[in-house]
Amino acid sequence: MRRLLAALALAFWALVGVAPALAVQPGEMLADPALEKRARTISAELRCLVCQNQSIDDSDAPLAGDLRRLVRERLKAHDTDQQVLDYIVARYGEFVLLKPRFEVSTLLLWLTPVLVLLAGLGLIVRAAKPAGPSASEPLTDREKAELNEILAAKDR
Repeated sequence: MRRLLAALALAFWALVGVAPALAVQPGEMLADPALEKRARTISAELRCLVCQNQSIDDSDAPLAGDLRRLVRERLKAHDTDQQVLDYIVARYGEFVLLKPRFEVSTLLLWLTPVLVLLAGLGLIVRAAKPAGPSASEPLTDREKAELNEILAAKDR
């Protein structure tokens, strides 16, 4: 039984641990290990436009492969990492970044979680407040008169 569980765990690890690395084809890899490492770092920051929840480094989609090759071409042309990212964003828009930049155009995207949290806290505070006057406040003369009328009507 232990051997079966160990074999299943090993198979699961192999599928989960190796599958993302299989997206980058051997023909795409750069000969220079330092450039390849930079390409992988940049590719991990870019969204696959087909899968949308994966980086281009993890995606097998043909468009992701095109973007990986484009990143490597820009690196071979001696672009910096930032220049490569700027080039891709200029071509495909901010959506291609897995972590959007903090800019005026993305301000609502970044502030929405904070605004939702504040609105939720406001609703919790509002719900926690008592609806009517508290018991510690004395009744006004008008309220006392109304209460006496109600009690008198009840006794009749």
